[in-house]
Amino acid sequence: MSTDQPNPRVTPVHPVESDIVEVPVDVEPPAPEGLPDADDVVPAHDPDEIRISFLLFPNLTQLDLTGPAQVLSRVPGARVEYVAATLDPVSSDCGLALVPTTTIAEAGPADVLVVPGGDGAFDAMLDPEVIGFIRREAERATWITSVCTGAFVLGAAGLLAGKRATTHWASKPMLAAFGAQPVEDRVVDDGAVVTAAGVSAGIDMALWLAAELAGQPAAEAIQLQIEYDPQPPFDAGSSVRADTRVVTAARAAAEDSRGERVARAAAAVMR
Repeated sequence: MSTDQPNPRVTPVHPVESDIVEVPVDVEPPAPEGLPDADDVVPAHDPDEIRISFLLFPNLTQLDLTGPAQVLSRVPGARVEYVAATLDPVSSDCGLALVPTTTIAEAGPADVLVVPGGDGAFDAMLDPEVIGFIRREAERATWITSVCTGAFVLGAAGLLAGKRATTHWASKPMLAAFGAQPVEDRVVDDGAVVTAAGVSAGIDMALWLAAELAGQPAAEAIQLQIEYDPQPPFDAGSSVRADTRVVTAARAAAEDSRGERVARAAAAVMR
């Protein structure tokens, strides 16, 4: 795609200073105007080499990244890169350090980009270098994906306006600040943008994507290889079935801790 043409997948971003601290989840956000339908522009990938990039940033949730990585690294022809600002190890929110294989500046074009979540995602979405990288990859990737609150990084890059999307249940209402339509599904594909709900949903998303890239038999073989057959000891993994007091408190805590950063990022996109 020519660099002097607008990217049909991305709503133009015009960063602004903002003191807004209120998250506009109760209003209908404006839809992007003057852009072609992103579904009409989907680059083809080379079936013999599928380039998959995972974005790393401090305080990410490691399972958001390592779950999909276990799946997608097994796709036939996959070439995986772990991309960060520098080659220094990146700390996750559970203390496990992850080692990048390339930098944002040096990363080559990917067929698939995976953006994990975690509280660090709410700082990453305010980082101009990260947002520039996401927008650059959106021009040339076949799939742009997120897990959990990684959806907010996509939103800050202008990728969710007018899109159906999901994220971690506690932060889901705040997606509307970026012009997204929050939905309850565990995996949501809307054109080239694919979002997964909280943490473990990244494995589901990766298996779905593996089927898109290599066919259902290959994806089923991967599922069997990693013995992904969840049988939890109790049924409390959904906000629909968990204790309502826990759900209410967790959602309020998420809005208190993340709302100001979401509003600042949204102010740069939804103008």
